[in-house]
Amino acid sequence: MFAMPFPTAAGSRMQSAPSVGRMRNQASSAYSQVGVHTDVNGASPHQLVVLLFDGCTAAITRARGALQAGDIVAMGTAIRHAARIVEEGLKAPLNRSEGGPLATNLYDLYSYITVRLTHANLHADDQALDECARLIVPLREAWMAIGNKAPATPAAIK
Repeated sequence: MFAMPFPTAAGSRMQSAPSVGRMRNQASSAYSQVGVHTDVNGASPHQLVVLLFDGCTAAITRARGALQAGDIVAMGTAIRHAARIVEEGLKAPLNRSEGGPLATNLYDLYSYITVRLTHANLHADDQALDECARLIVPLREAWMAIGNKAPATPAAIK
């Protein structure tokens, strides 16, 4: 594709036009973000947790693909995304004082997953990523089995 010059927003310098592939990726990303926001806005508390599990699994899958492709930057970005989901979305809301042993065990498991994700990031370790995925998937399946039967505000959540 030809790179045609076009003025920047300030109009002072010329840049190459973005490629069709780059524009397509940006549009796809924007569409995905709209879909995610729509899912979140219409989701029950139970469905929000499912979305967190799905997002974590997808981030781990992206990290594994990037590692296999040798794209260490993309791998690191995906692992950081998975770790943030675990830490901020799954672990942080747990109330260990009121949630009993279940909340404490989940807190410890999420802490372990974060340690393994950090290890995977530091050492480009596909086995650690696989382990994290194998720990998250059964949690998602168990959460799905509960369905919307769970109380709206379980004691394990702050």
